[in-house]
Amino acid sequence: MDYKETLEATVGVPFSQGNAVKVLKNGDEIFPAMLKAIKAAEHQVDFLTFVYWEGNIADRFARILAKKAEEGLEVRVILDSFGAAFMPEELVALMETSGVEVEWFRPFKQWKVWKSDNRTHRKVLICDGCVAFTGGVGIAEEWEGDARNPSEWRETHFRIEGPAVKGLQSAFLENWIEAGRNLKIGLPWHENNGKTPLPDDHSIQDIPLQVVRTSASVRWSDIVILYKTLIQMAQESIFITTAYFNPNKPMVQRLCDAAKRGVNVQIMMPGKHMDKRVANIAGGDHFNDLLDAGVTLWQYQKTMLHSKIIVIDDFVSCIGSANFNHRSMLKDDEVNLVALSEELAETLVTHFNEDLEHCEEVKGETWKRRNVFRRALEGLSRPFKQQI
Repeated sequence: MDYKETLEATVGVPFSQGNAVKVLKNGDEIFPAMLKAIKAAEHQVDFLTFVYWEGNIADRFARILAKKAEEGLEVRVILDSFGAAFMPEELVALMETSGVEVEWFRPFKQWKVWKSDNRTHRKVLICDGCVAFTGGVGIAEEWEGDARNPSEWRETHFRIEGPAVKGLQSAFLENWIEAGRNLKIGLPWHENNGKTPLPDDHSIQDIPLQVVRTSASVRWSDIVILYKTLIQMAQESIFITTAYFNPNKPMVQRLCDAAKRGVNVQIMMPGKHMDKRVANIAGGDHFNDLLDAGVTLWQYQKTMLHSKIIVIDDFVSCIGSANFNHRSMLKDDEVNLVALSEELAETLVTHFNEDLEHCEEVKGETWKRRNVFRRALEGLSRPFKQQI
């Protein structure tokens, strides 16, 4: 199968060539790489995040962004009004007084009724237009460390170089413009935008990347099209890692169909350490169908699992901000990248297998014997599944 041709035809976004991707596992790798890129920036820093809470890392990000603005760089920050609602006010004040342009995405007082349930869930950092970061990480103490205990979340983030950086830049600009800011035509501060990567010997080179940017929709989005295409074109294997597993019935059916045609379908999600227990309950409503079809379900037990990764046939990798749930597919602004690389897929599958050491498998017979209270909670969650 020609994966590239299929994905371009269905999603409608061409792949760019000559990109480099570095996999960053957990806060101990993610945050130093992001802070290093900000420190090295000479012209502009754009930063968009859903979660910005408290902790040492929150302070460090605010201070380095403020410092770069004081040095004369153009520093633009977008914070989601819901996800960053508990950010310390003094950190916002520090950035703003230093010259950082801070915008809040859909402030509560300005929300219109039809927008009140839609947020930006994107996580994007772009430095000088030539290096970018995306994935699942939020700026809060929960993401620090190396997933050694329940206070340190398990996360995967990515450092991107090459033409695909422009796609991530467009995801930032879309939210920046909606926040009321003007669009600057061109990027005169860096004439080689997206073409001159910062050297990193540990990146995987020459990867074709497709940037899939999706905005909140009533019934459909490019993320839905992307996920359906990935599942339907899988011939050998599907490995899904997601922080919140709550797909709709048609998506569940596609996973079941894949397993029934002989595809090895494995899904990993959080277990006992879960920041939103209702998501775990809502997703469990479909476990019987998945297990009966031959899908293998894993629950990560060491800490909160927050990674968002899909690997198809040990070659196609889908990475970014979107979870495998209703909200990411239909309600929030997201950005994902699709990579065609055996080396990247191998790295991500290796991480999947390493994480299996800290997982418990959901067994069909055991699940069918779950208690009445759990079944009742699943039933109660059904009317609210589209909010989860």
